Amino acid sequence: MGNREDLLAGAKQCLLEKGYRATTARDIAAASGVSLAAIGYHFGSKEALMNQAVYEAVGEWSETFVQALAAADPDVTPLQRLEALWTHMVDSFAENRPLWAAQFELVAEGDRNPELHKFFADVQPEAHLGLGRLFHGADAKTGEQTALLVGKLYHAILIGVMAQWIIDPKTAPSGHDLVEALRIVAATVDPAD
Repeated sequence: MGNREDLLAGAKQCLLEKGYRATTARDIAAASGVSLAAIGYHFGSKEALMNQAVYEAVGEWSETFVQALAAADPDVTPLQRLEALWTHMVDSFAENRPLWAAQFELVAEGDRNPELHKFFADVQPEAHLGLGRLFHGADAKTGEQTALLVGKLYHAILIGVMAQWIIDPKTAPSGHDLVEALRIVAATVDPAD
């Protein structure tokens, strides 16, 4: 790896071990084995490097969902597929707790850090599209607007489930709980409305 890649790896390590705000440029330099000056040279600032580290860490995590989706049984019903995906999602909270804890830290940090706020505002539509495609199967046939709308719903559910899981995994909903709740809600909706 080159210095840029080493810095990103060190920043991701620090993000998961120390969190966003507690990580210093010196921490990243030590974890990466690269000089402190290289952060400015390659990224412009520690914050820009940490933002990129967050983006890449979440991207790596999302790749597991692409793999889970590819491995899903094509003969299951849409609700069975949804339950399998949400179960995988909830299971990933345990496996990636430091990443999710950092995500909540970053939401709060965005109020104090305009660069971070802009970063998340810029990637949020991409997250909505990705979630719409992942969970709802929205694609070019269903249209980008449908993927965005459905993705916003799933993003809201994801953040809520993640918050519940971080607070108390024992009382947070499972994939099965979520699908059953969606089934109950859907049964009360009149298609004519």
